[in-house]
This record gives sequence, C-alpha cells and structure tokens, in this order.
Amino acid sequence: MSNLSEMFGSKVFNDRKMQERLPKATYKALKNTIQNGEPIDAETANVVANAMKDWAVEMGCTHYTHWFQPMTGVTAEKHDSFITPHGEGEVIAEFSGSELIKGEPDASSFPSGGIRATFEARGYTTWDPTSPAFVRDTTLYIPTAFCSYTGEILDKKTPLLRSMERLSEAAVKILHLLGKTDVTRVFTTVGPEQEYFLIDKEMYDRREDLKLTGRTLFGAKAPKGQELDDHYFGSIKTRVAAYMRDLDEELWKLGVYSKTKHNEVAPSQHELAPIFCTSNIAADHNELTMEIMKKTAEKHNLVCLLHEKPFAGVNGSGKHNNWSMSTNTGENLLNPGKKPEDNLQFLLFLAAVVKAVHEYQDLLRITVASAGNDHRLGANEAPPAIISMYLGDDLGALVDSIIEGREYVSHDKTKMDMGAAVLADFKKDNSDRNRTSPFAFTGNKFEFRALGSSLNIACPNYMLNTMAAEELSGFYEELKDADNIEEAVKGLVKRVLTEHKDIIFNGDNYSDEWVKEAERRGLYNLKSLPEAFAHFLDKKNVELFTKNKICTEAEMTARYEIELETYSKQLKIEALTMLQMAKKDIIPSVSTYIKTLTDAVLAKKALSVNIPSDAEQEIIVSLSEKLSKFAKEASTLQSAVDSAAGESSLELALYYRNTVFEEMQELRRVGDSMEEETAKTYWPYPSYSDMLFGV
Repeated sequence: MSNLSEMFGSKVFNDRKMQERLPKATYKALKNTIQNGEPIDAETANVVANAMKDWAVEMGCTHYTHWFQPMTGVTAEKHDSFITPHGEGEVIAEFSGSELIKGEPDASSFPSGGIRATFEARGYTTWDPTSPAFVRDTTLYIPTAFCSYTGEILDKKTPLLRSMERLSEAAVKILHLLGKTDVTRVFTTVGPEQEYFLIDKEMYDRREDLKLTGRTLFGAKAPKGQELDDHYFGSIKTRVAAYMRDLDEELWKLGVYSKTKHNEVAPSQHELAPIFCTSNIAADHNELTMEIMKKTAEKHNLVCLLHEKPFAGVNGSGKHNNWSMSTNTGENLLNPGKKPEDNLQFLLFLAAVVKAVHEYQDLLRITVASAGNDHRLGANEAPPAIISMYLGDDLGALVDSIIEGREYVSHDKTKMDMGAAVLADFKKDNSDRNRTSPFAFTGNKFEFRALGSSLNIACPNYMLNTMAAEELSGFYEELKDADNIEEAVKGLVKRVLTEHKDIIFNGDNYSDEWVKEAERRGLYNLKSLPEAFAHFLDKKNVELFTKNKICTEAEMTARYEIELETYSKQLKIEALTMLQMAKKDIIPSVSTYIKTLTDAVLAKKALSVNIPSDAEQEIIVSLSEKLSKFAKEASTLQSAVDSAAGESSLELALYYRNTVFEEMQELRRVGDSMEEETAKTYWPYPSYSDMLFGV
C-alpha cells in the first residue's frame, strides 16, 4: 500500500506539492482562487510558475504545453521548451507567470462554427488553476480554457466552469434560506464510468474502416457473440490484465482515481470506473483517461477502440455519468437520508432536478447526440432516445404520496437475508438500478446512462448544471419572501412534482408500450443527431444559456453549426471508406474466389471426374448474383454521396442520415452476406471472430 501511496499523484503538481514548494502567502492566494474563484494576481502567478517549472524540470521535463479541449472532440496541445538564451551559446530554464496564464495557439484551424474567418488566426488559451498541472513524458501539461481573439469561447471547458459557478450561486442562496448559512460553495461531482474495446493491433492495421472511422463498416456476425453472458464480469485474460495493470498505474501517477475494472457484456469489451470528483476535474481526468487508454494499448500491441459501436451485433460502448451536488461542508444534497419524507432540503433539490429534466429533456438528448451514439441509443444495450427519469420504488412511492397528499408509509427493506447462516445480512440500497433508464436515481446521485463512450463529459455536465441552476434560481425567487419557509417548500415541492411527473418512469424503457406512453406524455423521441439538434436553438434553450451567461446566442449558433457539420463529415468519411473497401478490396477478392471455384468446376468436367460439383456451382451462382447487386449498391451509394446537398447544415445532416446512411446500410447487408459465403483465405479483412476473440 505504501508503494501505491507514493505512486498516486506522483506526476501531478497537486496540493501537497504546492504546499511544499510555494511560500505560505502564495499557497493561500492560490487556494483562494481554486476554492472561491478569486482572481489571481501577476506576482502570485510568477511564483507559482517558477515553482511549477522547477518541479517539472526535476521530473525530467524540457517543455510545457497548454492542454485544451477545442470543439474537435479531442484534446489539443502545442509544446514550448523552457529554454531561454543566456549569454553566448548558453540557455537557462525559465517559465513566467504570463506564460502560465496565457498561451497563443493558432485558432484558425479549429472549428468555430462561423464565429471566426479562416484568416483570423489568433486565439488564446488561459490557465485553469482548479485543475492541477501534470507531467507526461518530458512535458508539463497545463489544463487551460480556449477562446478566440474577440473573446468567444471555442472549447468545452469554459461553459462547464461557468455552469459550476452559476449552480453554486443558486444552490447557496437556497441553502441559506433553509438555514445552512455556513455553506459558501456547492460543487457538482461526477464519476464517469468508461467502456472500451481492445483488439489486436495486427488485425486493426488490416481494417481500413477501423483506422479511418473507428468502427467496422463491414463485418458478418461471429457464430458466438454475447449470447451466453459469459464475458460479463468474467475472468480477465492474461494479456488484458497486463494492460489494465499498466493503465491503472499510469492513471494513478496522474492523479486519476481509477477504482474499478472488469469485463463488459460484449466479447473484448471492458470497463474502467473512477471515484467521483468535481465536474471540472472529472472531465479533464476522463479526457486524460481516454488518451492514456490508447497510449497504453500500443505498448501491449493492442488497440483501444472508444467508438460507440465498433462492432455490429454486439453491445456498443457508453459512459455512465454519475452526477450529484455537494457542499463545501461535505454534505451531499441528493442524499435522501433515513427519512426522506421529512428531508425538505433533499425534496427541494430533487424537485429542481425533476423539473429541469422535464423542461429541458431535448437538451439532455442533444448532449449525448453523435454519429456514433446514434447506433446505440434504443438498442438493448443502452437507454432509448426518449429521456425520462427513474426514481425507484421507494422514492417513486414518496413522490406519489406528495402529489396525492397522503401519508407516506416507508417499507423497511434495508436488510438482505441470504438464508444461510454463514452469509452475513447486509444493507440494501434504497433503490434498484434500472439499466434501461437514461437518467436514474441511484441512492445519492443521478446516473445519466445515455452518454457515448467517446463523448467529452463537459457537455452533458455543463447543461445539467445550468438546467439545475435555472430551476433553483426560480425556487429562490418564489421562496425568499415566504413567512413560513417550511410550508412554502412543501407547497412548492408538491406543485412541481405534480406538474412534471410525466418525466418520471420506473418501468421498462425498452418496451414498445413505453414508446407509445412517452408520446402520450409529450416526451421527445429524437432518434438521431440531426433530429435532436433541430431543437438546440429553440427559444427556451437559447434563453437558458444566455440568461445564465454560459454561452451567447452566437456561441450557441456556432456549436449548432459545428455539430451538424461534423456529423455530415463523419458520415461522408464512412461512406467514402465503404466505397474504397468495396471497390479496391471486396469486389476483387470475391471475384477471385468465384474464378477459383469456376476453374475447379471446369477442371473436373474436363477430366471427366465423376464428382458432384453442385455445391461449388450453388456458391458460384449465389456469390455472382450478390456481387452484381453489391456493385450496383456501391454505385447507388456513390451517387448519393455525390448528390449530397442542403440549403442549411441541418438539411445536409438530415440528407446524410436519411439517404446516405440508409444506402450504407444496404451496401453493408449485401457485403456481409458475401463474407459468409467467401472462403476465409480470400476475404480481405479479419473477421469478427478473429477480432473479438483474438486477444
């Protein structure tokens, strides 16, 4: 355990190292910035920068980088060395406060959604002191925000930081009304569970689709998939265990609270779960985790796939976003306590979340929309595209009693008796887990299960924070002048839960009945990214973010354009990759196999060999017909891509979804059927059996 203690955070300029290396006054000023949001002055920044540089150089660093999260979906970094000329042919290592606080990357090549013209290149990164700097290889990484020369936000971190402050302000006001005047700050906390696939690198290198798009565009199902449920929580293979061990160690060194690891449902699929921390650091840690997952896989001659649906016919990968609210005094605001019916504070915050999810269900769906995630949502592996909330039997019964104005009778089911003397009784959780629900209460937090595995969690969390802040602000205005705060809270909670009960559903979200029931309740069923983003600029959504000063309307419009353009580009890349694979690999390979079979049949006939050739002839005929259809489908797909057009980014995205994507599905159907009849030695790519069971 002492080795683990020494290892954890060894590559992070964390609180312990700051205390060791900073003067007391500087440390106090920096902590005040981190905890209370106070601005940092130039003198403090210079002292911090110098101490950070000294530590990094001792760790073997020669460079530093401002690490940021542009709208590309991946992180970005530009490395600068610490060297400064000193005398004739000599250098010294220097790092100033201004270099720590501000960087200047070229912003012209990052998505801006029309905010910036291509020739307007200047952009700025600015230090986020709430997220600790860390060392990777020989570089000091400094987490930063990213904006344009004229101040528009161009990243995913800044809205999250703003939303955290906004929620804190709103929640603190409510808590002061309730008598909790010692609370000065409220934090949202997140623990994102991360799913991923591991496959052999040699097989990955032979799959053009995986290399260019992250998913298999062709591939017949393996005879065995996940039907036997034998992979889930199963014994971890030696090679995978070695990878997981190295991954844990690398993450621990970087201060990431990697806690749980196990096999997931699909073959070759796995999961890593961290301990929760504040939303901002959790988002940075999750981006870092995904990067380290890929880097560590290389060392084991593996490839880590983070696409939401790399393989058809088996479960895809998601990310469960465990979200809650906690005070600086250590209280979880979503903890019901032993008697939730008497816990007005909990009921008030619960009502705020229920109202937020109902009123902004479209936004929650938008936060998890992506070309990859469209493959998952609605399948029996992920929640449906319909957003709803699960509260569980006990909490659901409490809500019903409040709405109906009757006494709540608690059912004491806290103990589990296993019926064998050697097995100890243990406490049950106060709610079950509904894996079909997109937004489920799980004891003292909400588990937002609809996120895709490659998603930056900053997006859903800044929207969750803003939605909750908006509702809490409204609650404060209603309650602040109440003569009897207790009665006022009870009345508000009853009214809100009554008005927004339609968002609560404790049943099976996969059932056909729920789809009909959800429609009756007026809930959205937005099955694809274009359908979802059509609502992003709805008046209520624009007002939510502009009123709370999270984004301007122009910044929202930019994000709208970026997401739709990215979607269209991703589908175009997938379609062009399919066409290349079809024309250069599949058609020639199947043609060669047909010729080989034909030559064999003709040779037998020429030699008058009395061996029936019906089987070969049937395959020849079947494959020939399918190959002809495959070539026609490829031509149709090519025409669809060539004809892609739309008067707006939304129209173009809808065209790719409704026309190009559907043609891709048909081409794949024929291609996968040919794979099932073509000899393995002739098919140009590793099969699903090879990839899913080859590690």
